[in-house]
Amino acid sequence: MNNSMSESRNLSPAIVMNILGLFGICVILIVAFYYQLGRFELPCPLCLLQRVGIIMIGFGFLFNIYFGVKNTHYSFSLLGCIVTGFVAMRQVSLHILPGDTGYGSTFFGLHFYTWAAVLSIITIIAIAIIMPLKAGNDNAAKNSPHILGKLAMGLFAILIAANLVSTVLECGSGQCDDNPTFYQLLKQ
Repeated sequence: MNNSMSESRNLSPAIVMNILGLFGICVILIVAFYYQLGRFELPCPLCLLQRVGIIMIGFGFLFNIYFGVKNTHYSFSLLGCIVTGFVAMRQVSLHILPGDTGYGSTFFGLHFYTWAAVLSIITIIAIAIIMPLKAGNDNAAKNSPHILGKLAMGLFAILIAANLVSTVLECGSGQCDDNPTFYQLLKQ
């Protein structure tokens, strides 16, 4: 018990923020799965690309937790923000005409692709705030990640595997449908 208490005290603010960031990414992926599996709203190809960008953001946080906080890891997250933001804005532009109801459900009045664009910008701002907190964390890679970091990394790995399986089931071996209504591999 004393060892876990000393582990908690040794957590730098940057590691704490990265663990929270990775848990946040996991929550986003869990909500996406809830709508996919619980509400039977299959993700379109642009939605799947947004998930790839979100996973890229998560990998930057994961690398910081596991290897120690480095700007190169943040750059991976920032690249994921850019990918997610561009794909989300492309989807927003497809549904911007008057009378277009958009694709999929809304959450607090906005479609998930709009939320993806907003969250990309918020994540860029959050990373800009977190980056200066990395001071004094050079030897983090020598230590085993905190139990919360391990939990976040495990959950993230499970969600990545689940995304891979669901995408293969949805798209089969070919191109994904623009407006998917069934899982290609389960229909055959």
